[in-house]
Amino acid sequence: MTAEADRKIRVLIVDDSAAVRTTLSDIIAADPELEVMGTAADPYIAVERIRGEVPDVIFLDIELPRMDGITFLRKLMSQRPIPVVICSAHASEGSDTLIEALEAGAVDVVPKPRLDTAQFLQDSRERICSAARLAAQASLKGRVRPPAPKLNVERKLTADAVIPPRSAARAASALATTPLTDPLVCIGASTGGTEALRDVLVELPATTPGILIVQHMPERFTAAFARRLDGLCQMRVKEAEDGDAVEPGCVLIAPGGHHMVLHRTGARYTVRVIDGPHVSRHRPSVDVLFRSAAYGAGRNALGVLLTGMGDDGARGLLEMREAGAATLAQDEDSSVVFGMPKEAIALGAAQKVVGLRRIAHEITAYAARAPMRDPA
Repeated sequence: MTAEADRKIRVLIVDDSAAVRTTLSDIIAADPELEVMGTAADPYIAVERIRGEVPDVIFLDIELPRMDGITFLRKLMSQRPIPVVICSAHASEGSDTLIEALEAGAVDVVPKPRLDTAQFLQDSRERICSAARLAAQASLKGRVRPPAPKLNVERKLTADAVIPPRSAARAASALATTPLTDPLVCIGASTGGTEALRDVLVELPATTPGILIVQHMPERFTAAFARRLDGLCQMRVKEAEDGDAVEPGCVLIAPGGHHMVLHRTGARYTVRVIDGPHVSRHRPSVDVLFRSAAYGAGRNALGVLLTGMGDDGARGLLEMREAGAATLAQDEDSSVVFGMPKEAIALGAAQKVVGLRRIAHEITAYAARAPMRDPA
């Protein structure tokens, strides 16, 4: 092991509460892979700390004196990008402000630790330390980070846990007999996805085929995220509800804490919002959506895998391609974290690898050449 590989991840804590700074410092210092580089009560003090030493990760509150956290985040991302984790008392509420923070460049949002119960404090420790380790891997322009630490995590479940796999014979038969339907688009994203999805969706016309999205987000965040996008896009954007129709001009976002699957009745599509175990350590899972699209839509779909940590969606995108769907993956240069797309490319799941700025064009081109079902 080199000295660089052994170096701990340095964290800067920015919060106006001395008690929160102390608690966060204790939590981070107890992790063998992390260390507290320093603390700051407001963004101006944080800037002075950064001038002396650049941290690997910043934990940032939103409500701060002299300059609010969102303004500081935007300035930081435009001048000296550093991975930022928002640590807020409102993290569980999915507010528009926290969605705005994710769009401004924050890589994660975690709740502030509370000391009222031992279990909550333990859960906070695990969530905060995990967020710091993962944020340190984010690829932000102009930054060089230490090698990604090895994480000890629980065994991952595959999409088999939610949707039973098909035999090769059944899959081949389904591929040959899939009826022609209106085209649809399925998109998966994780870290960096809130900004990437916004950049893609705002470029799409209202006539675009129906779009289904899984963005890794906690409960209550997806509704606020959908409302925000709905105000920016020509397409209608909403958090998916069980039984929603998949229609041109409409984007359905899987609700946090639930899986979303495509359901076909004849030549028409709806979505089912269901419970189930975490798949690829996520709920909603991209693999679950993509498998349902492979089985339900086959050649009538386009699968797109955007920036994100881990490998959720890689196997599902391969299943979509094998079922006759068109498939895309975001390239490394434009990805905040080249994890999910990289794994899909390695599996041979992506027919094309393109930059973020080309994704909307590729979706529009797909819609233009995709055959439409007979309206009768």
